[in-house]
Amino acid sequence: MQDAFLIALERWPSRGVPDNPAAWIVTAARNRAIDRLRREKRLAARRSALEAELRALGGGDDEDDEAQLVSPIPDERLRLIFTTCHPALEPEARVALTLRALGGLTTGEVARAFFVSEAAMAQRIVRAKRKIGAAGIRYEIPRDADLPERLRSVLATVYLVFNAGYGPPVRQPLCAEAIRLGRVLVALMPDEPEALSLLALMLLQDSRRAARVDAEGRLALLADQDRALWDGAEIAEGMTLVARAWRLGRIGPYLVQASIACEHARGSDWARILWLYDRLYEVSPTAVVALNRAVVVAEVQGPERALELLGALDLDAYHLFHATRADLLRRLGRAGEAADAYREALARTESPVEREFLQRRLDALTQ
Repeated sequence: MQDAFLIALERWPSRGVPDNPAAWIVTAARNRAIDRLRREKRLAARRSALEAELRALGGGDDEDDEAQLVSPIPDERLRLIFTTCHPALEPEARVALTLRALGGLTTGEVARAFFVSEAAMAQRIVRAKRKIGAAGIRYEIPRDADLPERLRSVLATVYLVFNAGYGPPVRQPLCAEAIRLGRVLVALMPDEPEALSLLALMLLQDSRRAARVDAEGRLALLADQDRALWDGAEIAEGMTLVARAWRLGRIGPYLVQASIACEHARGSDWARILWLYDRLYEVSPTAVVALNRAVVVAEVQGPERALELLGALDLDAYHLFHATRADLLRRLGRAGEAADAYREALARTESPVEREFLQRRLDALTQ
């Protein structure tokens, strides 16, 4: 019931009070209780399976030792995520194994998150499990001293769960669970700017969830979204968290990304956003960041300059690379090349919503 009242406090000011508030509260409380029961049932099954697997691979079975450990992490699922994000494993292997074992994602979904094939990701997960056995890594609850070393992988895991739910298509329970875990992380580490920033980033992105597809279920780009559908309470909370993180004085990739999301919520000052992407590339120099920066360069310096930047990127397997290139070519009037790029993007995505959008753009060029 307390959860239901919290939801009402977040939604009613922006969406209006329902015709029957008491019935709304009862329904929301019942739905939240059902969600919690289902989540606890799934988690119990996953914990049992994971515990058995890690013990079989070489973990200890001294229950007396384990019982003496008192975890500083109050949430069961988050505690398991910290446990599987063991420093003996490579960072990507930690995240991949955790997502597969605890995040509820399929191997294919984990593979797409890392831009690799499903077969390659399956091999990566198998290697991680073998390393657990070879290194004799125990299934054990992490202590206070273990948390900072594992935080980066935990943050990545939570954010990838959120992205898997953000879609398209949208799977709201995954988004809600990632945000819930983000809140637990902030309560656990209130002075950690990246934990604050990740929660802010998820809230700011989630605020636009209702506007990402139109009434016909078609994908709506940021510029075309109905901002009246954006969740004002989530935006306000996200901005407050970002301001709090900046005051701590340590810049990380989630803080910069959350700051970019704030700028979009304020109206998309592209020059300011480009400055932030320059900072993001300094702390996270990845090809995907470079791709997103090129999109912003197109708004500030023009599509031709952005197209030049794309030529230096090795992202052929990523459908959004080809979709971005197609859009830049379309804006430059190079219809034939744009159509080919849209076809490349279509060949690399399975999302029905994205495929419909890309096909619509392709049809407009070829008709």
